[in-house]
Amino acid sequence: MASMVVDLILGWWLVAASRAQNLPRPSLSLHPSQGVSLGDNVTLRCHLPRLAAWVWLHQEGGWFYNKEKTKEQDAAEFSFVGTKREHAGRYLCLCRVSWSVGALEKSDPVELVLTDLRYPPSSISLHPEQHVGTGTSVTIRCWNKDYGATFLLHKDGSSDPLKHQDSSGGGAANFTFLAVTPADSGTYRCSYRLRGYPFVSSPLGDSVMLEVTPTPAPPGTPKLPDPTGAEEQSRANLVMALVRGFVAALVFGLGVFFVIDARSLWIRRDDNCVLCYTSSAAAITSVFQKVAEKAITPV
Repeated sequence: MASMVVDLILGWWLVAASRAQNLPRPSLSLHPSQGVSLGDNVTLRCHLPRLAAWVWLHQEGGWFYNKEKTKEQDAAEFSFVGTKREHAGRYLCLCRVSWSVGALEKSDPVELVLTDLRYPPSSISLHPEQHVGTGTSVTIRCWNKDYGATFLLHKDGSSDPLKHQDSSGGGAANFTFLAVTPADSGTYRCSYRLRGYPFVSSPLGDSVMLEVTPTPAPPGTPKLPDPTGAEEQSRANLVMALVRGFVAALVFGLGVFFVIDARSLWIRRDDNCVLCYTSSAAAITSVFQKVAEKAITPV
């Protein structure tokens, strides 16, 4: 009897563990998603793949924030009112459904970056200035008063920083773009984060505008292969058009040949018929003449 109970418990545990392994993972989102300053309110929302009874919000290297749901729901919210430096960091949420056996599903991490408006904005410069042609190398320089920081380069319209770089001696960082294209055109700004506070940022500083214009090739320059394959496609279309024209001309020529040949056959057949009719008539006339001659000749 005891062995049956053990087998039942083990079987239930295996089924529960198997079901837990097939669970989709939860996801975590920030509200607002960016532009949060120290002192602002922020909410981290854990979206659950299915109803869950226990949800945890974990700050890497920090605290666990626990929510035990009296009623199973498909989302759980964790709000910080009047954010502080210690709230900045990388978070993930974990959940466990009521019937699972110790199995936790965790989300991908999200970063809560808080802006400290007390930090002076960084300066920025562009070289060469503003208007450049395709293929030019461009450097954007960011600097401050050598606070010992990591600089981040932002482009308007992009939610995440494009590049980051530790400051060199003198509190500056150089971001170089080799062989720019029109896609690199846009407005750029800098921010920085002090060492020891990787999730506390300065406000965005002044901006520079980069405008990249296509540069026509000088006369006599060999034409480079078309990376998009448009030239090859046009050549293929030309070849197909020539082949189709040749096939159409061949079919038309064969049709004309068959018509002429058929007509000549009909003409030859008509001539043969006339000759046959003349020969037959002559033969019949000869027979009638012989019969007449025998009838007239006396016995």
